[in-house]
Amino acid sequence: MSMTRPAETMAEPWDNLDAAPLRARAPPASAPIVPKDSISGRSLAAVIAIMTFLAALTTGAVMLVVSAASDWQSDVSREVTIQVRPVAGRDLEADVRKAVEITRAAPGIAEVQAYTKEESARLIEPWLGAGLALDDLPIPRLIVVKLIPGARPDFTALRKTLGAQVAAASLDDHRHWIERMRTMAGTAIAAGLGVLVLVLAVTVLSVTFATRGAMAANRPIVEVLHYVGATDRFISSQFQHHFLLLGFKGGAIGGGAAIVLFGALEAANTWLAGTPGGDEVAALFGTFTIGVSGYFAILGQIVLMAVVTAFASRRTVNHTLETID
Repeated sequence: MSMTRPAETMAEPWDNLDAAPLRARAPPASAPIVPKDSISGRSLAAVIAIMTFLAALTTGAVMLVVSAASDWQSDVSREVTIQVRPVAGRDLEADVRKAVEITRAAPGIAEVQAYTKEESARLIEPWLGAGLALDDLPIPRLIVVKLIPGARPDFTALRKTLGAQVAAASLDDHRHWIERMRTMAGTAIAAGLGVLVLVLAVTVLSVTFATRGAMAANRPIVEVLHYVGATDRFISSQFQHHFLLLGFKGGAIGGGAAIVLFGALEAANTWLAGTPGGDEVAALFGTFTIGVSGYFAILGQIVLMAVVTAFASRRTVNHTLETID
């Protein structure tokens, strides 16, 4: 008695699914909604780096101007000057000595120095040149008065006494220059704040357009996530995390470049210290150092750029998700 084998059926592709290794059937690792490395992402990071660099330069420049103005104001406020002009029929030397005696007797005066005729003539050499015969010119004599730190002399009374006892003597307390320095410092601060506001506005607009582009490119994925139950908070957090890293990356590049630049300027200023050119630059612009507070301000701007980038992207994503039913 012969036994017949059952006919072998052709194997189908899905017949061996249960026998397939678990590793082969495992889904691929979850990818982020927004690609980490893309042309738009690199472009946005470059824009943020440039904006951060400009903001840091503005902050450093404002701090340098304010510091220099403060130093000038401090130097000017510590001394006043008295001019004694020559008058026909009067002894100029006697008038100068009398003005010195009156000034020394006033309260709050630390030191009084009267310039000689030769020293007074050298003061106008940068404008008239050297080697000129200045005997016939009515060159006033200058008296430099240094004040006791913290003292507030009565300049009104001193001015009246000088006017009554010394002919053609005038006292200048440099109040006009001090006010101009304060105005200059205030203008520099206002201009710096204006530039920072513009930089932040450009950054917000750039991030907004970049987020909209990313939403448009990944809209099918966003819609699928939205329809399968993903919350708006989850979706927006993915974009926020992506753009936060971009903002921090761009801010770190721009802020780091600014820190290197200010460090190089400070090193060059130290290297040129004591030279004629270095002394002139230091007299006009200060020491070219923003100090520890300036570097912390730049670090704060790096963090601010990252926060602004993340906030702008989240706001744009939430607004876009509201349009998806």
